[in-house]
Amino acid sequence: MKAFSLTDIGKKRQLNQDHLYTSLEPVGKLPNIFLVADGMGGHRAGGYASSCAVETILREAGECGGEDAQQILTKAIRRANDVIAQRAGEDERFSGMGTTVVAACVQGTVLTAANVGDSRLYVIHSDSIEQVTEDHSLVQEMVRFGGINREEARVHPNKNIITRAVGLERELRVDCFRRTLKPGDRVLLCSDGLTDMLEDEQIRRIIDKKRDVRSAAQALVQAANDNGGRDNIAVIVIDPFT
Repeated sequence: MKAFSLTDIGKKRQLNQDHLYTSLEPVGKLPNIFLVADGMGGHRAGGYASSCAVETILREAGECGGEDAQQILTKAIRRANDVIAQRAGEDERFSGMGTTVVAACVQGTVLTAANVGDSRLYVIHSDSIEQVTEDHSLVQEMVRFGGINREEARVHPNKNIITRAVGLERELRVDCFRRTLKPGDRVLLCSDGLTDMLEDEQIRRIIDKKRDVRSAAQALVQAANDNGGRDNIAVIVIDPFT
């Protein structure tokens, strides 16, 4: 397995509030772990929330017992929710902070993913791209209930309003997904700084064209910046079968 992670401030922001982490080595009972967190809040709060989420998830995952990957990721993300909420309650400078999280691990051919917010995980097949996670956002709710279609959602003025975030929930719901991977599949975790700038098919074509994970990640970030770079960008590209 090979993986490469990259984050970039983009062209419009003064701070990078995205954090990510990649480990091809075991973390506790997990054989590997991949994390992307996109913080929100004031000048300092968003960056603190995303970094705190990554640190807490890694610590909790490392200490979990014999649970399966889905249980470990869920428990770790919920713990991050509690830690961030507690910090926000102790210091008014961090009031209202939160972060998205998308987490994954690969065990053999089985991919397990967990997410809160609108950072995403995709599986890129030889001729298609599948968004595995579901955005917790206002426009996604509108799509789900038939108010707008996916094309309208991409340009909706409220597309970045999320409905669920780590650090802002009393009892956090974490969505989990499993997929069986096939040879040739690649996995992408990313923040909305990428997906707001590139359509899914553009992402697929870039990853398909760049066969090594480093050049694929670099090309994705470059394309997002070329298209405006309106937000911080975080990407992790994984090739499970290399």
